[in-house]
Amino acid sequence: MHPDNPQPRSIAQVADSVRSGALIAYPTDSCYALGCRLGSRDGIDRIRSIRHLDNRHHFTLVCQDFAQLGQFVQIDNDVFRAIKASTPGSYTFILPATREVPRALQHPKKKTVGVRIPDHVVTQALLAELGEPLLSSTLLLPDEEEPMTQGWEIKDRLDHVLDAVVDSGDCGTEPTTVVDFSGGEAEIVRHGAGDPTRFE
Repeated sequence: MHPDNPQPRSIAQVADSVRSGALIAYPTDSCYALGCRLGSRDGIDRIRSIRHLDNRHHFTLVCQDFAQLGQFVQIDNDVFRAIKASTPGSYTFILPATREVPRALQHPKKKTVGVRIPDHVVTQALLAELGEPLLSSTLLLPDEEEPMTQGWEIKDRLDHVLDAVVDSGDCGTEPTTVVDFSGGEAEIVRHGAGDPTRFE
């Protein structure tokens, strides 16, 4: 799939697959990620299985824009301004979840969830076609330090556990910078592709 000009027909096919319960690998502005429909318990279980994740792992809702993001997290004016200034971009923000977020996706104690708005043409086209966020997690395999960067490599190694790989060529190796706003103040949880200094 062309990274700057994806074919609408191809995007529509991927969106239809996700709506039908597919688990996909797709490119972002940071690195490749695993994605499925928000309400897909099977997709969540498969992501946990592929990445060997426990129930304390923060999943991320990848949103098209702020209007969508605001449906799933509670956000005050100061935090809104701070996030607005750095999105779209390679950041994941941890915020208190609204009732729209299934309990299985929330942190069991904090009732928080990760959200992000990516700066990637293919991802944005897919989100626009889908009309809802993608439930997502970095495609980082157990015991490996960096994500895979090529769609063909992901297909070669994970074809037996994925329903589709959205291949738009080379992708980065750095995951997003994670900023936790759940306590009101910005706390850098992970340094990644996004410049953390604006939140320090």
